[in-house]
Amino acid sequence: MADIKCIGILTSGGDAPGMNAAIRAVTRSAIYAGFQVKGIYRGYKGMITNEIVEFKTQNVSNIIQMGGTILKTARCKEFTTPEGRKLAYDTLRSHGIDALVVIGGDGSLTGARIFANEFNFPIIGLPGTIDNDLYGTDLTIGYDTALNTIMECVDKIRDTATSHERLFFIEVMGRDAGFLALNGAIASGAEAAIIPEISTEVDQLAQLIQNGFRKSKNSSIVLVAESPVTGGAMALAERVKNEYPGYDVRVSTLGHLQRGGSPTARDRILASRMGAAAIDALLDDQRNVMIGIKNDEIVYVPFTKAIKNDKPISRDLLNTLHRLSI
Repeated sequence: MADIKCIGILTSGGDAPGMNAAIRAVTRSAIYAGFQVKGIYRGYKGMITNEIVEFKTQNVSNIIQMGGTILKTARCKEFTTPEGRKLAYDTLRSHGIDALVVIGGDGSLTGARIFANEFNFPIIGLPGTIDNDLYGTDLTIGYDTALNTIMECVDKIRDTATSHERLFFIEVMGRDAGFLALNGAIASGAEAAIIPEISTEVDQLAQLIQNGFRKSKNSSIVLVAESPVTGGAMALAERVKNEYPGYDVRVSTLGHLQRGGSPTARDRILASRMGAAAIDALLDDQRNVMIGIKNDEIVYVPFTKAIKNDKPISRDLLNTLHRLSI
């Protein structure tokens, strides 16, 4: 800890609402603790291309309400190679950076773990992803905002679904995780959610049709996680047309709508708490950990656990959705 005088901060992977709130919290908490702060633009790529500037408290003024990330984000193939990581390390050292705070998802924290191990470099991770798929934390930065966006979009789509008496498949993000689809379905009063976590157990579409989920309704909304395991909304709609031609089916893909927008109060508070906790972790001589939140308490989760362990879906939530969709 005595060796750390300057902290670098970067955002990596897909952007998530609340990342700017986290940048603000890390910067101001670090300055409050007596550290120098340097912002690294375009994630790991900026470590290689030397896009690094000093951050003062005014650099993060008036950003807590902004979506996206002021530090930008970019893919970086060079960082996947030992040579690229060595160049990144040399760049950090040339700027006097002694520790990193990395805000991002699974891939970002994987890169952080490798870099930290190779160069014995202190890194603290913040879970910034709308997917909410990182193990060891109840919530990730951006998830609540994305969930609210999904709810608002589904509310609007239901108006036209009801008017035309249609079955709508609405595809949401989540890759290999069904948290957005499942909780979005509950929040919007959808009839069902098709998620990757149980796709290998049952044919979810056949089960929905066979259970007569539309008996008492003139329209239906089904949220679908974009994962290749589920097949996606388009593939499911094709199946319905071929196997159940009595349904008038439509598809809506929400796409990057879910990534944007001003973060909710919950995401701003979560990001602020986690950003401050990242500096506390460094002051406590922690390294190679992700800041998580469990039962509204800050926890430190080793990178290996956060990355390698699958976050389980709640069967109680699945049961709740099923019971309320009659």
